[in-house]
Amino acid sequence: MFAKVVGFGFSFLLPLLIVRLLTQEQVGIYQQVFLVIVNANVILTLGFGMSAYYFLARETVRRPSVVFHTLLFNFVMGGISCLTLYLYPQIIGNIFESAEEITRLAPKIGVVIWLWIFSSFLETVAVANREPRAATLFIILAQLTKTALMISAVMIYTTVESFIYAAMIQAAIQTIVLLIYLNSRFPKFWTAFDASFFREQLFYALPFGLAGLLWTLQTDIHNYFVGHRFSPAESAVYRIACFELPLIAILAESVTSVLIPRMSELQARDDKPEMIRLTARIMEKLAFFYFPIYVFLLITAQTFITTIFTHNYLASVPIFLINITLLPMYILVTDPIVRAYRELGRLLLILRVFILIALVAALYFGIRNFDLRGMIAIVVVTAFVDRFVSTAIVLKKLNVGRRDWFLLTNVGKTAAASLFAGFFTYLFYWEFNERIFLWGEYLTKTIFAVPNESIVDFIAGGFVLGLCGLIYAPIYLFIANYFGIIEDEEKEKIGSGVRGLRVAFKKLTRRNSTIETQKSKTKNQLLNNQLTPDP
Repeated sequence: MFAKVVGFGFSFLLPLLIVRLLTQEQVGIYQQVFLVIVNANVILTLGFGMSAYYFLARETVRRPSVVFHTLLFNFVMGGISCLTLYLYPQIIGNIFESAEEITRLAPKIGVVIWLWIFSSFLETVAVANREPRAATLFIILAQLTKTALMISAVMIYTTVESFIYAAMIQAAIQTIVLLIYLNSRFPKFWTAFDASFFREQLFYALPFGLAGLLWTLQTDIHNYFVGHRFSPAESAVYRIACFELPLIAILAESVTSVLIPRMSELQARDDKPEMIRLTARIMEKLAFFYFPIYVFLLITAQTFITTIFTHNYLASVPIFLINITLLPMYILVTDPIVRAYRELGRLLLILRVFILIALVAALYFGIRNFDLRGMIAIVVVTAFVDRFVSTAIVLKKLNVGRRDWFLLTNVGKTAAASLFAGFFTYLFYWEFNERIFLWGEYLTKTIFAVPNESIVDFIAGGFVLGLCGLIYAPIYLFIANYFGIIEDEEKEKIGSGVRGLRVAFKKLTRRNSTIETQKSKTKNQLLNNQLTPDP
């Protein structure tokens, strides 16, 4: 999580620049290009790389084979997609309203997909090999280089094609790092092909890969319907409203990647009580972040959108409000448990087939009869159904009963604390929102001689969000602490971190003082030498 938060810090500047330097039409095309790239990276791998979480935790002798099989599979699938888009670029061009531009870029998109699929195994294998520090380093460095390349592209060339070339360079760098890491941890892994074990690995991964494919289609297919029916500018408004919020995906992905091998170990020991306890603990910790973020954004949605993406995307606010109703559902983490039981993977596959069919039918009806708000409403309802049904399946498998519900006491307390803090924040926002914005606007124009309108929006809106946060956070944390949601161990960790910062600050201050004293002594000595006559 730390690595992805730092990575987000590097990449946060990118969308701010894109919406300010590109037209809405260019933003829409950029989003469509990378929608295809990201989806292909998930769909074409069929979850094969994720099998490393399962097999590296169990195997001792055949670990190099796990790695080589994954690389080989990813290389072949990426190569097929690249060749297909080179020979038939119109495949993705015909999907979107901006068909001519996407078709022209299709061969280059194919190269990026090939490189991304192959290099994406880097983070997975480090976590599966129980090297979280290495994974942390890889994530941070990858985000750093990616952000640097993308920002260079948008600042120098301001074209969608330049982003594609930047993505190629980033993936090539990551590929080199991946091969160096694998050779150091699994020497001569390229000699470890085992046909029978490859089939075993494939048969394990395939149900989960197909379920993942269905999940990706379920979560992203609405973007293709919108891109086909609406213009690139309208698609940009829609995609901005579906913006992945800070910490949301980061927390979910981090928790899932760490829990998969742990749940696999517990399932091998048939320790269902510990699986239930661990799941409840994770829900409690995720709720501590997701619930207050949801309430805060519900209150400040308009300011949040216009601050981050400028007033050009004000039309995204109603769609955004519908979309974020899914936030509380993110506490339901079922994937690690499903991956620990092979039979659940097959059952989940069947479930998602039916949900996807229903979603496609609803979206097909929606593009003929609904606006953008209706399209996102269809997606939200479908996601609710999927979460509830898959959670019910997992609860039944673990034999969760009424005796276990007390484990979620703190989740209810967290919801109450979030709503209580939200009530006072709403009163403050309703009363002072416009005044704070005008004050921030005046301050910005005072500091900058000729301020850009987007800079004014960003700084003034930042004042509003910051002051609302200063109201919300203390009230929420006080109530959470009063309810006992924040545990003594966590308080001690926070206190230890604060004490560490104080010690570091004192050392730095002492060091600077010593340096200044030494400089002063040296200066005085030189001055005395100059004043002393030469004998």
